[in-house]
Amino acid sequence: MIKLGVALTAATAAILVAEFFRHRTRPFPLYGWMGLAALVGFEWLMFRHVEPVATYFTPLAWSCYILVADAAVFAINGKSRLQQAPMQFARIALLSLPLWLMFEAYNLRLQNWAYIGLPKFWLARYFGYAWSFMTITPAIFVTTDLIRAFNWFPPAAPVKFSLHVHRALIVSGALLLILPLTLPREIAAYLFALVWLGFVLLLDPANYRLRLPSLLGDLELGRRDRVYALLISGWVCGILWEFWNNWAAAKWVYIFPMFQQWKIFEMPAPGFLGFPPFALECFAMYVAAARLLGWLKPRA
Repeated sequence: MIKLGVALTAATAAILVAEFFRHRTRPFPLYGWMGLAALVGFEWLMFRHVEPVATYFTPLAWSCYILVADAAVFAINGKSRLQQAPMQFARIALLSLPLWLMFEAYNLRLQNWAYIGLPKFWLARYFGYAWSFMTITPAIFVTTDLIRAFNWFPPAAPVKFSLHVHRALIVSGALLLILPLTLPREIAAYLFALVWLGFVLLLDPANYRLRLPSLLGDLELGRRDRVYALLISGWVCGILWEFWNNWAAAKWVYIFPMFQQWKIFEMPAPGFLGFPPFALECFAMYVAAARLLGWLKPRA
């Protein structure tokens, strides 16, 4: 179903571009044009199997995308992460690597995906891993910034959850994360969806209780924009991950034991449902990790 995947990717990109032009207030920055030109060039080289672009296409494409998306945010808001907080953005990229490795650790047991076409030389291989993984959280966050810049989600009625609900969410999240590690592997292989939900349920209530940025805190203030923008960002990044991965020389393939006959690009179609909650997890995990490192302070 590659044609369907291309159509979904094109429709997603078309909506983003149309909304960008509708909300733009200033010229598109030079670094955005440079990122766009580089992305087109890397695409051309990748389809012609020119090395090392074909092998390193995933981190190259995502590095360019981050520049383009951040420039689009700046052209709308007059500020962006790379322009106003480059050091914080570097920290996000740095933390993205160990945070994603937590999912890789789960995959060692659950065996839901594998990598093919990787360089044989270990240094080249692990360089590609690290670079690729360091683009994951920045891509989610800058796409979230872009969606929020469109002002799609006005304030709504506040929603406050009790301490008992917070505790239930934390316990539920812990159980979702423990079950795939304790059940027999032949059963656990079907349960990676629990991991895509577990971290946000475990960490977001804890972040709220520690007076850190949280999705529950946003809902309590009547703000829906970050929650919804993260969910949409998960879809946008998910479809782009699979689109660009499909033709790269070094890529991932999915080997989990179901829905293999319903693939869109390399991803079995139901797997796309995991990308929106994954974006919520990226946010909750980054906040918790940044607090542990002293990069985030509780609000007064």
